[in-house]
Amino acid sequence: MPRRHSEHRIQRTATPAFHPWRDQGGDLPRNVVVDCGWGRLIFAHTFTDNREIARTLCEERPGQRDIALYLRDPHVVLSLAPQELFLDPSHTYRLWLFNWRSVYHAPPSYRIRRLRTYEDAAAINRLYAQRHMVEVDPEFIWENRLSRTLTYFLAEDMQDGRVIGSVTGVDHVHAFDDPENGSSLWCLAVDGQAAHPGIGQMLVAQLADHYLARGRAFVDLSVLHDNTQAIALYEKLGFVRVPVFCVKHKNPINERLFMGPEPTAKLNPYSMIIINEARRRGIAVSVIDAEHNYFSLSFGGRTITCRESLSELTSAIAMSRCDNKLVTARLLEKAGLRVPRHRKAGSREDNLAFLRRHGSIVVKPARGEQGQGVSAGVSTEEELEAAIETAKRYGSEVMLEEFVQGEDLRVIVIGYRVVAAAVRRPPQVIGTGLHSIRELIDRQSRRRLAATGGESRIPLDEETVRSVRRAGYELDDILPEGELLRVRSAANLHTGGTIHDVTGELGKACRRAAEKAARVLQIPVVGLDFLVPAPDAKNYVIIEANERPGLANHEPQPTAERFVDLLFPQTAQGMS
Repeated sequence: MPRRHSEHRIQRTATPAFHPWRDQGGDLPRNVVVDCGWGRLIFAHTFTDNREIARTLCEERPGQRDIALYLRDPHVVLSLAPQELFLDPSHTYRLWLFNWRSVYHAPPSYRIRRLRTYEDAAAINRLYAQRHMVEVDPEFIWENRLSRTLTYFLAEDMQDGRVIGSVTGVDHVHAFDDPENGSSLWCLAVDGQAAHPGIGQMLVAQLADHYLARGRAFVDLSVLHDNTQAIALYEKLGFVRVPVFCVKHKNPINERLFMGPEPTAKLNPYSMIIINEARRRGIAVSVIDAEHNYFSLSFGGRTITCRESLSELTSAIAMSRCDNKLVTARLLEKAGLRVPRHRKAGSREDNLAFLRRHGSIVVKPARGEQGQGVSAGVSTEEELEAAIETAKRYGSEVMLEEFVQGEDLRVIVIGYRVVAAAVRRPPQVIGTGLHSIRELIDRQSRRRLAATGGESRIPLDEETVRSVRRAGYELDDILPEGELLRVRSAANLHTGGTIHDVTGELGKACRRAAEKAARVLQIPVVGLDFLVPAPDAKNYVIIEANERPGLANHEPQPTAERFVDLLFPQTAQGMS
């Protein structure tokens, strides 16, 4: 039988101690779980097996927020599912009702009352949504309006009848014959637009009066450690800290609670997508050099340094193979993979002979990235000389390559498996009949900068001028309304190109070629650039291998997830 309020009161001291009631022996209820609509309260002190507590938490339903409280061994429970569970950074406060003196005196502008109608239930859920709390199906609230375990109190505006606050109570005695004779407070929510004073205080006071009348010994609540305003309210009402801990399941609702503070240094989107995925898994992040996007990830005593998607798992040899496009092409060709015909730029005569043989070529630095110094569709002697001079600005070694028509396909390989594929398209503008091509490019650049976090823009360089002139225009010409103009030949994202996911359309030929190329180059993370008639075509050529591909460009494909799986396989939730 539960202890009566008078018995509980006799044992109280000025500084009451907390004693887990599981130590008291007797025929006690086991494995008690109470569904609250937003999730389940798991009364961990009713469990005899820590593994069962962990298992119950891991069975959390999507869109719910389960809470296990009154844990005797939170550290043990966490150790049983360290990638799925976390210790909630909240304090537990207790109001001992033996010395509670009601402070309930709501002003005439609003009143506190019980839930009465289905509209009240819907209003409670609207409050939850407004306060960014887990929402509850109003049907659930309505069905539990007469529950002895769950109690709902509302604050009602007397002028217009609006519900401007709510609180939920859980009676532990009705839930499981609690020998400690307790109760708890949950989901205190006040309308952020309400001008009335003291709504939260009156709701808490009403709930305390309610449980005092039922003869309960205390009211417990859990509050985030940094919610100073709420903590001040509870302490003002007489709540005191008790050594009670909560464990929760990692989910999107709780994400900010277990990820820790974001890095204060600003890194680019290609780094942040990895950092955010690591933090979701409880992997520590340390920014080494924000300007150049170096950071380290640490977990289980192991630390790995990264620069965006380039990590210590990529050897210096593998990186150097990808860094030199001539070396990449030779290695892939030797392995039986198809690459465009190519050569190193040499004498003027040799360069012209290569141009005449292929009609149209690509000129680019043998070493470089982000499309810098690349000229595509070079077809005349004058263009060839200018393109070689442009490429030399980014490296002394210049590569000539036959121009192959086709879609520009980027394939991401992580752990020697294809994870994502996307078609990249060169930047283009659409004429308005009012604005110059220069103005249209500037507008498009601003849109691309905004869409990519400052990573993509269309440069007004020789390649852009050449592309515009090839179409018969100058930069200051007015482009006719509705006319589409491609302003660069290359589809590189950093020079204004756009990207379109085709992972689901990627054919077996390109998939196998990409995975084989990664193995030939002995590089675990790589972005391979193909030219193809279509993503599912059998014909292809591989034109480049990027040792530091931008994983953020391929959302919603799980590139960051697979990258962190590769670095810390013990944190993987399962391959997809």
